[in-house]
Amino acid sequence: MTSGSIKLVLADVDGTLVTPDKVLTDGAVAAVRQLGEAGIVFAITSGRPPRGMEMLVEPLALSAPIAAFNGGIYTYPDMTVLAQHTVPDDVATRVMTVLEGDGLDVWVYRGAEWYVRDPDAPHVDREAWTVKFDPTVVDSFAGMSDVVKIVGVTDDHDRAQRTVAAIRDECGDHVSAALSQPYYADITHPDANKGAVARSLATRYGLMPDEIATIGDMPNDILMFANSGLSIAMGQSGPEVHRAARRVTASNEEEGFAKAMERYVLRTSGAA
Repeated sequence: MTSGSIKLVLADVDGTLVTPDKVLTDGAVAAVRQLGEAGIVFAITSGRPPRGMEMLVEPLALSAPIAAFNGGIYTYPDMTVLAQHTVPDDVATRVMTVLEGDGLDVWVYRGAEWYVRDPDAPHVDREAWTVKFDPTVVDSFAGMSDVVKIVGVTDDHDRAQRTVAAIRDECGDHVSAALSQPYYADITHPDANKGAVARSLATRYGLMPDEIATIGDMPNDILMFANSGLSIAMGQSGPEVHRAARRVTASNEEEGFAKAMERYVLRTSGAA
């Protein structure tokens, strides 16, 4: 496989497509435009809710389905829901029990909404600024159904990793559990993971894995790496992510996404 055969690029958002300040740079916009001019489909996937990616649609001229909640919900660029995978109610209850028992704050997402119990808890303000809408504050998550994603939040990064492992032990194949940030433990339906997103897009566009390039920065991106021919890790990623990728680019503070598209995809396709 050579990167000249790439027909679709699937990118993570935070830590990859945008800067640490959540800015979409002119370089990133130009790189995506060049992909389109080369006939290469560009798609995004993220742990963000659909509304949290809406601001990317126009500047990137997105046309492919958007995989929010790591594939928990697929929408068209106009935010119409294409498909969704919800966590069974009993499994969601077990997940929240583990998170609370380990001392993590719990966030719940269902449909287009984000629910928290403490609006002053760590990272709530930052997340609201990132996704451009405020959470709904509730007294309890009891009885909440059709949950698409549950997040455990802690600034103890080792605890976050241990809790992800504990949820995998507790719930087994009934969930997908991974870190989307060092302080976020994301739990979704087992079919809501970035590997499944890559496979879904391959089916939709009639592609083989070798015709897909993926780029990301966190452990939850490794599954999509494994379902693509060309996998690219961001420079600021940890050793685990670097080892899982075929290539490593610069960090998201140094136009790593744009540089990766130019060097590994566009240049070899003759489009750069």
